[in-house]
Amino acid sequence: MRLIHVQSPGLLTTVQDLGREGFGPLGVSPSGAADPISLRLGNRLVGNAENAAALEMTLLGGTFLFPEGAVIALTGSDFGATLDGAPLDVWTSVEAKPGQPLCVGSTRSGARCYLCAQGGIIVKPFLGSASTHLLSGLGGHQGRALRKGDVLQIAPANASFRKRAVAPRALEHLSPRKVLRATHGPQRDWFPAPSQRLFYESLYRVAEESNRMGLRLEGKPIAQGPGGEMITEGVSIGAVQITAAGLPIILFVEQQTTGGYAKIANVISADLHSLGQLRPRDEIRFEQVNWQTARALLLEQEKLLASEDLLSG
Repeated sequence: MRLIHVQSPGLLTTVQDLGREGFGPLGVSPSGAADPISLRLGNRLVGNAENAAALEMTLLGGTFLFPEGAVIALTGSDFGATLDGAPLDVWTSVEAKPGQPLCVGSTRSGARCYLCAQGGIIVKPFLGSASTHLLSGLGGHQGRALRKGDVLQIAPANASFRKRAVAPRALEHLSPRKVLRATHGPQRDWFPAPSQRLFYESLYRVAEESNRMGLRLEGKPIAQGPGGEMITEGVSIGAVQITAAGLPIILFVEQQTTGGYAKIANVISADLHSLGQLRPRDEIRFEQVNWQTARALLLEQEKLLASEDLLSG
C-alpha cells in the first residue's frame, strides 16, 4: 500500500472528490472539489476515474513525502511546487521516486491547487463520497483539514507511468473566468429594473470572509423592491443571494441547503469551477445569459473534457 506522509499541511488542505449529490433534502450540501474541472483533469492525467479522491490546497500548499513513490499530478493554480528541489509543472503527470519531497508553495495565480495520485486517496466514505465537509466535520480524513504527521493511503494502481500533459488549447478554453455568466434567479422580478442593471454593470470584490460555504462580495448595494421577506426555500450551488444590506453572496460547495434571501441570479454550471479559483480581493463582474446559452456552454465544456486530444503524451 502506497502512502502520503504530510510533513506540513499548508493553510487549508482537505481530501475532496466530486462531492455527494442528492442529499440536499436531508440538509447535506454536496461539498467536493471547489474547482471540479481541475480535479477531473488531474485524475485523468494519472489514469484515475474522474471522481477519485485527491488533495485540495487553498492559497498555501504543504509538503508531502511518498515513501514508496507515486505517480502524481498537480492541477489548478500554480503554487510554485518543487519535487526533490526541482520545479514541477502544473497540468503534467510525473513519477515521484521513493522519499522525494513534494513542496507546494503559495499561490501565484488562483486560489486552489489539486494533488492527484495514481490510484486515488483512500478514506472512509460518508454518504458515498470521500469529500470533506468542514462545517459538519464529516467525510474526508477524520472530517477535518490535514495536519502535520497525518498519513494517507493511496489505492493500488496497476498502470505503468506515462507522462501526460493537458493540451494548451484545452487549458485556454477551461481557464477560470473573472466575468461570471449567470441566468435569472427565481426572485429576479423582486428587483426593479435599475437594480438589475446595476447588478450586471457593477464590479464586485471578493471579501475576506469568503469560504467554501459562500463568496461574499463587496460593491454597490442592490436595492430590492417592496416585496417584503420571502419564505425560506431550497437553494442551489452558484445562487446569488442579495442580503438585507444589498450585497451579493454566491452560494458555494458547502452552502446551506435552504435560504431566505432573494436570489437575483445563478452562476451557470460551466462557470462554477471559476468560483473555486477566486481569492479574497479578486474583482469580478456578472454577465447575463439565457438558459439555452447556459446549456450550450455546458455541453461544449463536457465535449472538450471527453475529447481524445484533451491530453498529450
